[in-house]
Amino acid sequence: MDTALARLDEPPGLAAVGIGVHGCASRTDVFSLPNLWQLHLYGYEADLTVDGTAHAIRPGRVSLVPPGTTVRYRYRGRSEHLYVHLRLGSAGAPIEIPVIQDTGTELAPLAAQLNSALAAWPHAPARATAEVWAALWRVAQLAPPRTAGPAGPAAPHPAVAAALAMIEARLAGPLSVAELAKAAGVSHNHLTRLFRAATGNTVVGYLRARRMERARHFLQATTLSIPAIAASVGIPDLQAFNKACRRDLGASPRAVRLGLGPAGRGGRGGPGTTGS
Repeated sequence: MDTALARLDEPPGLAAVGIGVHGCASRTDVFSLPNLWQLHLYGYEADLTVDGTAHAIRPGRVSLVPPGTTVRYRYRGRSEHLYVHLRLGSAGAPIEIPVIQDTGTELAPLAAQLNSALAAWPHAPARATAEVWAALWRVAQLAPPRTAGPAGPAAPHPAVAAALAMIEARLAGPLSVAELAKAAGVSHNHLTRLFRAATGNTVVGYLRARRMERARHFLQATTLSIPAIAASVGIPDLQAFNKACRRDLGASPRAVRLGLGPAGRGGRGGPGTTGS
């Protein structure tokens, strides 16, 4: 098996989130989960066979295996990976996803999402569900490396790319421009200039817009509670979240959920714009 068909228009049902430790007592595992999908993020080298098709596990690769599929792992020593066992809904068009693929530049934000889900599970299942759902969409949208042609868009400056990746990984927590600049290896002022040139927005403005884009998506496309959504975008204080929604989405969280106000008619500009 090389690809699987997954429907992601509904939030997944989580059965387990954890860190699997393998390769200690035995170098081989063979099993099948009859009713659950398996999402694994790897940091080691091993061999994987999915329904008879051989795949190589390498650090930075992710696998998504459908229910009822026989998998065989051959480890080379102690091996740990992040895993999620889940159920997917039946709504929406099926998406063809490779059963294993490289995450590339998406490794850091994907790992952050799965680690956030791990930290939330099982005491905050709504938060864990939100993180895993976002991770599944990230996996579904992974693309093979492309060489930009003459007409293709220029790649962002490495410092901007690093800042963008860190923003996606830290939408649910506190994050300052100083932290972003340190991670990107440039000064605060230099990152500010590079970021404005690349996105047309300030760092703070972009971060705020991305958080509110995620909030609007979760409000309109999920049944997650408003407190869970607020926490997932780094604004756990409900009064502050309500104020942010009114300011950036044009309506209260409940009104946005019902499709009322400006947010229900397309909202404001995205993070790469300064709004209309």
